[in-house]
Formats: sequence, C-alpha cells, structure tokens
Amino acid sequence: MSEELVELIDGDSATDAELDDGVSLGAPSLRAALEALLLVAEEPMSSATLATLTRTPEDAVVTTLHDLALEYTLQERGFDLRELGGGWRYWTRDNCAQVVERFVLDGQHGRLSQAGLETLAVVAYRQPVTRSRISAIRGVNVDGVVRTLTTRGLIEETGHDHETGAHLYRTTTYFLERLGLKSLDELPPIAAHLPMPDDVEEVLDLASN
Repeated sequence: MSEELVELIDGDSATDAELDDGVSLGAPSLRAALEALLLVAEEPMSSATLATLTRTPEDAVVTTLHDLALEYTLQERGFDLRELGGGWRYWTRDNCAQVVERFVLDGQHGRLSQAGLETLAVVAYRQPVTRSRISAIRGVNVDGVVRTLTTRGLIEETGHDHETGAHLYRTTTYFLERLGLKSLDELPPIAAHLPMPDDVEEVLDLASN
C-alpha cells in the first residue's frame, strides 16, 4: 500500500480534527458525514450545501472531498467521487461499465418467464388483487414473481384489503406503456381465452393432477 494512502487512512485528516469545537456533526467524522450525504443524494451536492449540512467551514469540506476522491482512486474502488455540474457526486468508474451495463440491461430487457406473464395477467384482469388471491388462481406461491413484477415497475401496491389487511396490487402506467395501451379498458376481452362450459370439467381434472 502506498505511503500516500496509508497517510489518508491511518492519519485522520486535519479537517476532522477541526471539528472538536463542541459542534455536533451527527456522524463519527467529517469524512463519514460527507459519504453518507453523498450516498443518499439524488443530484450533485455543492460544497456549500455540504458545509451547511455538516456545520463545517467550506474549505475544510472541499479538502476532505478531494482526500476522499484520491483515496478511492488509490484503492481502485469501483466508484469515483467527482465534482461535475457545480456539485459533488459518486459515479461508477469507466472500467466497470460492462458489468454495470449487464445489470441494467438484464433487468430491463430480460423477457418475463411464463410464471411472470401468468401472474401479470391475473393482476391485470382482477385488480386490485392480493397475493393470496393470485396464488389461489394460479395454484402456486407467487411471492417471488410478485416481487419481480414490482421491481420491474409493472405492478405496484395500492392499499390494503379491508377484510384481511393484505396488500392489494394493480398494474402501473409503465405496464400500459409497454403494451401500448391508453387505459385498462383497451385490454383484450378475456372470455375468448376461457374454457367453454363443456371443457370446464376437463380443465379442473388437469389442474388437480
């Protein structure tokens, strides 16, 4: 490990020592406070904003931010701390782009399984509906499938069942966008895909086997 990195990690920067003035930082150190704030921020945060939130002089904040950025680079972390667009923000490193791309694309463009399609159809035509009701209709546990559909933004929670208190699920506007529909009224009639009365007994026999 380089001497520069050892100094950064072992020797807590002088900016942290400057906090011993009785002011409550609300974190173990200035470095920790800045990391926590930047992790939850949805947009770049200016050094002035970070200084206000940490109750620390802005020059001390800027020094610590540069120290952190250098430390991440020397440690070859998968993320970087950069000042862009008037603020500081975490970014993934360029040499990690391929693995990040696989994560993003696999989650967005991967085709739904048969179980996912069937569960989505039940929600679309029976919404709002509980997981237990979906399971009863499909005859299998659907907890994992419901989580997947929720993660993909195709269904969402919409209150609770007034009798059982269970979560109710419905389709989302993203679901309509993906199917090219303006509203649920444009869903195709399901009657044509249901068994005729003469076939009901046969279907029930197959389901029970």
